[in-house]
Amino acid sequence: MVRIIIDYDKCDGEKCEECADVCPMEVLILDGDKIVIQNIDECSLCESCMDVCPNEALKIEDD
Repeated sequence: MVRIIIDYDKCDGEKCEECADVCPMEVLILDGDKIVIQNIDECSLCESCMDVCPNEALKIEDD
């Protein structure tokens, strides 16, 4: 099972949203001013979101 952890203390949300832009499965979306996780079962573990995050605010774990 996939776990996506967003460190909101580091995340710039709507000022950045690069992770949501690159997510091919649209698991990460902008909701208001925050990045949120939807349909986590769709995550392909590509880690593109982690690669583009300038603040290293995302972590993906596969249990």
